Amino acid sequence: MRVLLTGSAGFIGGAIARRLATDGHEVVGVDLMLPQAHGALEAPPGTHQLDVRDAPDWVDLLRGIDVVCHQAAMVGAGTDAADLPTYAMHNDLGTAALLAAMHTAGVRRLVLASSMVVYGEGRYSCSEHGLQVPPPRRADDLRTGSFENRCAVCGNELAWQLVPEDAPLDPRSSYAASKVAQEHYASAWARQAGGRVVALRYHNVYGPGMPRDTPYSGVAAMFRSSLERGESPQVYEDGGQLRDFVHVDDVARANALAIAATSDGPDGLDAYNVCSGTPVTISEVAGLVARGSGSDLLPEVTGAHRLGDVRHVVASPSRALIELGFRASIGPATGLPDFATAPLRS
Repeated sequence: MRVLLTGSAGFIGGAIARRLATDGHEVVGVDLMLPQAHGALEAPPGTHQLDVRDAPDWVDLLRGIDVVCHQAAMVGAGTDAADLPTYAMHNDLGTAALLAAMHTAGVRRLVLASSMVVYGEGRYSCSEHGLQVPPPRRADDLRTGSFENRCAVCGNELAWQLVPEDAPLDPRSSYAASKVAQEHYASAWARQAGGRVVALRYHNVYGPGMPRDTPYSGVAAMFRSSLERGESPQVYEDGGQLRDFVHVDDVARANALAIAATSDGPDGLDAYNVCSGTPVTISEVAGLVARGSGSDLLPEVTGAHRLGDVRHVVASPSRALIELGFRASIGPATGLPDFATAPLRS
């Protein structure tokens, strides 16, 4: 199968490219080589250094492609609200331009990299009042160390639950808003053009080749960098925030399964959580990375907070298992300590 892979030189894109080549697919790699993601690295041999925003200008590259695997995007929380136009240009406009070029070239199958950030605050319930959608946490509560979400009816702390794919979308950052927009553009394209889309909502991806020390690095990489400097990892809030950390090799395998799935099913978009299925607290993440590094330094719980952060967001892995046959093979108890000494991207 001929697969056009955008973002092919990136952290996740590179792992997908290796997996697809191993599976016998022909990979056509496209990457703009944005400095924010790649620093001063040059494009790997054979990579088409192109901008997806200009995809209608290189539509000939799409002719004869069986499926597009779209990983190219500005990622991470960014630095501040000034990043909004950059996310909109690369993620929203870039995806729309790519979809238009696919329509011209007659490509009708797409695997889209989405994210768990589309869910916002995840899923919660009150023991007395059932499912609740908490509003953004109040700055006054965060300043006083009250970090948990509370029931709007009785004020009791809410309990987290696994988030299924049919949960309401509630983006709470510029990156999250751009990921929701990508899904909506892809869904509209599928209906208008008669296409099939599989959107993969990645949870916290980590592993070899992850970027080091940028605003777009993951928290696991930041913890590792602190330890390498001889400093304790700095953990925000009380460290009890729950997340799901999924290894990049499992993400690559999920993409391979999704590519196969685009040949079946009706036109439209289906979304799947891509996660390990094993929730961990942020304090546990810091401790696992420290253990793998051989450091005696303990995580420092600072109580600091960021207004845009969510408290708990943990995905349900059920649908991906049932419909794609995807189950993560590397759990955080093994993967995070190994990550402590894995090669990173400078």
